[in-house]
Amino acid sequence: MARPWEIVVASSDLENRQRVTDMLARQGLDTILASSVDHCQEILNRRNIRLVFCDSQFSDGNYRDILAAAACSAKRIPIVVMSAHMTSAEYGHAKSCGVFDVIPTPVRPILVEWMVVQAKRADVNSDNTTQPSHNFSSASAIARGQLHK
Repeated sequence: MARPWEIVVASSDLENRQRVTDMLARQGLDTILASSVDHCQEILNRRNIRLVFCDSQFSDGNYRDILAAAACSAKRIPIVVMSAHMTSAEYGHAKSCGVFDVIPTPVRPILVEWMVVQAKRADVNSDNTTQPSHNFSSASAIARGQLHK
């Protein structure tokens, strides 16, 4: 039996958090909301999370703190970082740290949908292999024009 898809939306920006939650709800997906790194880490430690959308910065940390918490999971959890002003160099650094992808804010529905599709594809691939798939597809081709140089 397939495990249910629990998705965390971690954002200190109420409007952004609601926007992503609404987009995921239109896809028939349930979300768990977090407004801080500490809250997100707590959720990751207690729940069977399959995907995280998070801000690049919080008042109590950043996406790397969430990556560290996700790394403690028995299963690789894709982390999608949402950022309004990420440079190409910062994007490359985020990807090298293990981020699933970076999408620009304000978030567009097509990118949220694409991240879910890619995360589900990676999840199926990792369930069918002995090692998790780390060759995640990227929305960068779609969003590249919105990243700052």
